[in-house]
Amino acid sequence: MGGELVTLFLAGDVMLGRGVDQILPRPGDPALSEAYVTDARTYVLLAEGVNGPVPRRAPFSWPWGEALHLLEAAAPHARILNLETSVTRSDDAEPGKSVHYRMHPANLPSLAAARPDVCVLANNHVLDYGRRGLAETLDALAAAGLRTAGAGRDLDEARRPAVLTLPGKGRVLVFSVGTASSGIPRGWAAGADRSGVDFVDEASDADAAEVAGRIQRAKRPGDLVVVSIHWGSNWGYAVPRDRIRFAHALVDGGADVVHGHSSHHPRPLEVYRGHLVLYGCGDLVDDYEGIGGNERYRDDLRLLYFVSLEPDTGRLDHARLVPLQTHRMRLRHASREDCDWLHEVLVRTSRTFGTRITRGPDGSSTVHAGPAPARVTDREG
Repeated sequence: MGGELVTLFLAGDVMLGRGVDQILPRPGDPALSEAYVTDARTYVLLAEGVNGPVPRRAPFSWPWGEALHLLEAAAPHARILNLETSVTRSDDAEPGKSVHYRMHPANLPSLAAARPDVCVLANNHVLDYGRRGLAETLDALAAAGLRTAGAGRDLDEARRPAVLTLPGKGRVLVFSVGTASSGIPRGWAAGADRSGVDFVDEASDADAAEVAGRIQRAKRPGDLVVVSIHWGSNWGYAVPRDRIRFAHALVDGGADVVHGHSSHHPRPLEVYRGHLVLYGCGDLVDDYEGIGGNERYRDDLRLLYFVSLEPDTGRLDHARLVPLQTHRMRLRHASREDCDWLHEVLVRTSRTFGTRITRGPDGSSTVHAGPAPARVTDREG
């Protein structure tokens, strides 16, 4: 690779199913197998109840809103997101599961509007409509020209990293794994003759070593490696010791970025031995607007993560975090007040890791490679 920094766009959970699917041009069957909500259109009504009308048959680009302009302006070399929905017409709803996410395959142009280079799939919704639904998901994404990692028709396919070749800059390898702590049923694990996800135990040193071994076998000089991992509960800022140890083992084993997700709001960030660990990116696109009960976490605020790495070492140069807000099921710029609030949360919750985060005049936050000073300054720039 050359001397220019390599910038990756990383996103948390992108959930284009259920209510979001219902506002797009080609909605699927709105029937749900949930205990309390049996029609996906109810989630649209909840959003309208707090912020006003949401268009039906909205343009495919609607859910992304202002994020698309920001992505174009940032011009990242690669775009990686967690696609947390099945893409299927299957009605094989997973029994015993309280939430089911699916989008109609004909609405895939909405995903393509963000031009993702890799969709990671090792999460707790990709098999919501059974293995038949997973097969259709894989086929639909492949037909749309979208690379995937983390799920497959057997274990070998689920474990296979997505490989991006950046002209003049070498390769980016993306591994995707998921854990029980995010709600993935153990029965969803892929096997030698069984489709599913790349399932790991975050409390297992052996599993961490196994993923590290895969990284070392696949990584060539000049490659950058992202391990995208679905772990943890929906709410809260605490990071268990097992999760920290697992993340550190991945970095020690050759990962350049640990891309964690599952929580509905951003969790702490760490720079470990010069490499970025995101313990929870939060949701980016979903249909949770208007659902009450956890307002103190402000899950209406979302982040775009632009991570700039040194090309030869994979070490973090800086990461720019741009706040957005979901409004009428569309992403818009967050207010200055909301940017300030989210920045202060990131600084406070990441302080235990010694992470240095400063704020820019545009409301974004920047994570720096060096540690925070002894006296943490919340405002800079």
